[in-house]
Amino acid sequence: MSAAPGPAPSGSARARGLGSARRGTGAWRAERVTAIALVPLTLWLVASLVALGRADRTAFVAWLGRPLHGFLTILLLIAVFRHTALGLQVIIEDYVHSAAKTPLLLLIHLLCFAICVAGVLATLGIMFAS
Repeated sequence: MSAAPGPAPSGSARARGLGSARRGTGAWRAERVTAIALVPLTLWLVASLVALGRADRTAFVAWLGRPLHGFLTILLLIAVFRHTALGLQVIIEDYVHSAAKTPLLLLIHLLCFAICVAGVLATLGIMFAS
């Protein structure tokens, strides 16, 4: 004998992610975490590129080959593409109301993942070739 379902969650419970799906805050938090991570990583990248100035390709590859710079570049790539995927997901979920929603979400996540992996592999290739 199963228990009768409880009352429907109130509006504030649904807003906090405590509604029937119980998944409202995960993507929101992930978006905020990536946004916060992007602030110092982007400032580091801009400062580094300004410091490199008119360096040639050899100097840039040597710079990227250093462990700290390579590691921070990989973190930046991961944060940028995760944040991009989450942001585009929100846009699609809010504004696409057709059968194309699921394929678009899948495409967005696959493209962001593939481009991120390509960037990380390229960075690792430079780091370990140096």
